[in-house]
Amino acid sequence: MCPDDHAVTLAVSTVICALRPDPETGVAGVWIPLVRRIREPYLGLWALPGGPLRKSEPLETSASRTLAETTGLTPQYLEQLYAFGDPDRSPGPRVVSIVYWALVKNDEAERAAESENVRWFAADRLPELAFDHNEIVEYALWRLRNKMGYSRIAHAFVGETFTIAQLREVYEAVLGKALDPANFRRQLESSGTIVATEHRLTGTRHRPPRLYRYAPPPTFSPSTASGADDDSSAAKLSPRAQPRPASPSSPSSPPSPALALSPTETRPGVPPLEPGDAS
Repeated sequence: MCPDDHAVTLAVSTVICALRPDPETGVAGVWIPLVRRIREPYLGLWALPGGPLRKSEPLETSASRTLAETTGLTPQYLEQLYAFGDPDRSPGPRVVSIVYWALVKNDEAERAAESENVRWFAADRLPELAFDHNEIVEYALWRLRNKMGYSRIAHAFVGETFTIAQLREVYEAVLGKALDPANFRRQLESSGTIVATEHRLTGTRHRPPRLYRYAPPPTFSPSTASGADDDSSAAKLSPRAQPRPASPSSPSSPPSPALALSPTETRPGVPPLEPGDAS
């Protein structure tokens, strides 16, 4: 065995997603914070927050630490996304990156430590990033849009209570398209995912809209288990689970949602991925 066979570095990176209005159009969309690299390789290019994995540090702890050190963010929603390990993804010794993704509410996003080397970017208008980070962001957005249809992940962007209009704005920002308000309300209310509270939103110009909250998830039983990404209590808001990149480690496909609120999405030009970069 050659000595080079052992020259592999493990790193952790995080894709942080927040919903923010475009400063020019005012339309909300997905934004992510990036950090400017201050050393080679890719000196001066923007990259995802991350760094090498410490020997005695759990993966999630490493993700939380590097986020706090680079952006000042401590998101409540942090989930392992994938691992990226292409041999040519980083110059020099091989780097395998475990990538997490974090979803933050507006008030959390406002606390990010912006500076000359830390800045928010619209996810659909990113510059050329270091390493394979453009591909990582693309994969994270693909996962987010798909999970909007079959899980309650939208909850990460809203408060404990919300109006249906506020929840629709989350879906529209993530999916990148307008949704019919009446149809959205009808499908969501019939799904059993949300329940009405006795309170209404105050300070509005017209009749105060009712506030809702997410219903408690059903009790787990072996008969309802259907894969790592399944959330059988969630509203089924996409026509079908979109095809995901092939991977030996991919979990079983999510259930087929019944309603059509997410755009048809494919993965052109993206080869099968191994679970991110954080060089």
